Amino acid sequence: MTVHPLPPPNFSDIEAAARRLEGAAVKTPLLPASELSRLTGANVFVKAECLQRTGSFKFRGAFNRLSLIDADVRQRGVVACSSGNHAQGVAAAAALYEVPATIVMPRDAPASKIARTRRLGAEVVLYDRRTEDREAISHAIAEKTGATFVHPYDDPGVMAGQGTVGLEIVAQSATLGIVPDFVLAPASGGGLIGGIALAIHETFHQTQVVVVEPEGFDDHGRSLAAGKRVSNAEPSGSVCDALMAQTPGRVTFAVNSRHLAGGAAVSDAEALAAVAHGVRELKLVIEPGGAVGLAALLSGKLDVAGRTVVVVASGGNIDDDMLVRALTA
Repeated sequence: MTVHPLPPPNFSDIEAAARRLEGAAVKTPLLPASELSRLTGANVFVKAECLQRTGSFKFRGAFNRLSLIDADVRQRGVVACSSGNHAQGVAAAAALYEVPATIVMPRDAPASKIARTRRLGAEVVLYDRRTEDREAISHAIAEKTGATFVHPYDDPGVMAGQGTVGLEIVAQSATLGIVPDFVLAPASGGGLIGGIALAIHETFHQTQVVVVEPEGFDDHGRSLAAGKRVSNAEPSGSVCDALMAQTPGRVTFAVNSRHLAGGAAVSDAEALAAVAHGVRELKLVIEPGGAVGLAALLSGKLDVAGRTVVVVASGGNIDDDMLVRALTA
């Protein structure tokens, strides 16, 4: 069966999402990173999405998508698949709308993410990411229950919600009197960075938006270089559990192939060093997948000397043992 991608969101969709999210999502701060600026010779700011409701940007897209579902349909519930952050975002949004949520999560997801998803009131269905298809499981549940499937990234409503991060970066940059030369953000399926790029380039046409990913899971960077969507060789195997989608989304790559300036990849050790830097220097708890932009700067993967850089710290849902591992490495 041929799958035709939905049209990606436009800037007005992101503005509409911001109106829906008013009072529900946190407008997270854009913080100066003095030590990172000193180390890189750049003027670095961190967009602290780790302080967002449920601990990551994912709440934005989930809430916006649920708000677009007709009320009578929404009452039948929602189903989603996620390694943890989208899971919590959908669960929290469903709780606010007082509708049931079922989340399909890999068995090797961080225990804290599974526990928080359940605590938010969702039913969790576990699967093996090496042998089972999470979307097939999700669609079967949706068909049986009448629930609406909320894709973690390849959905215009989800992507528009994530794009509100970019709207805030633009507004906060204006307040600070800066124009970013670079915006660095992570990608799993690509909804966050795609939404950010759409919002950023509406105002800052020359800003380079760069995707940062874990080594071995840099499907976006390789797809940009190849000019087509390519896949990762392995389904898992990085400390960046939030960034292991197999291939860029169809909707997201339609945007990212036009708007992204390129990509960088970081090792597990570099991601963990960035987590430690976040705690010690920024006083922020950032999960490995959320810290890859910081890792790219700390490891010198990008030449940003003399430039203004915004780094998106996309999430802070980290297990205690992983945090200890980062701080004692």
